[in-house]
Amino acid sequence: MANPIRATVWNEYRHEQQSDEIAAIYPEGIHGAIAAGLREQAGITVRTATLDEPDHGLSDDVLAETDVLLWWGHKAHGEVSDDVVERVHRRVLDGMGLLVLHSAHYSKIFQRLMGTTCNLKWREADDAERLWVVAPGHPIVEGIGESIRLDREEMYGEHFDIPEPDTLVFVSWFTGGEVFRSGACYARGAGKVFYFRPGHETYPTYFNPEIRRVLGNAVRWAAPVERPARTFGNTRPVEGS
Repeated sequence: MANPIRATVWNEYRHEQQSDEIAAIYPEGIHGAIAAGLREQAGITVRTATLDEPDHGLSDDVLAETDVLLWWGHKAHGEVSDDVVERVHRRVLDGMGLLVLHSAHYSKIFQRLMGTTCNLKWREADDAERLWVVAPGHPIVEGIGESIRLDREEMYGEHFDIPEPDTLVFVSWFTGGEVFRSGACYARGAGKVFYFRPGHETYPTYFNPEIRRVLGNAVRWAAPVERPARTFGNTRPVEGS
């Protein structure tokens, strides 16, 4: 039997502690809801980490034992240590998968990996969202139909200032008329990165079974593959003498 994929769910964990409304939606924190959804799926083990832990819960030892890191952030991007960002960046280039969730589009780590502002339009007004699958053969949408409907979500609109994705998996439509590239895949070094849009803190999005299915699929997609260690620099010929 293959070894389980080791996922770490990272969350600022600020909204849930500062707002009774949000704490009522996510009593175990957003990270707790995401972790619970992943634990429902076979072959994934889960740990959590939050901003106010030492090293933000992302020490070298934790990252060395993480195959896929899921990152949710919103109001405290600037409080994330540059040393931790460097640590995570290095691990992604070495092969660790990274899932960037909702407002973590503006996180230091995603901006560094993308090389752009990652800015966008937004509106919190109880829009309905329909996420259309535009890459139906992709493993991230296994078990998902043509689209996912969320009755209430925060609107994100174009232009989304990101590089052209390697694969675009979802495009969202909102009742206000906007569209948005909501599921974007990238390769960075030996690692895989997936940006997934839904998940505003005032809505119970991370309890939705289809959203949980997508996150589990994405963890499996982003997990490192068995490969020889990468080597660089001056080298001898492979063929002949």
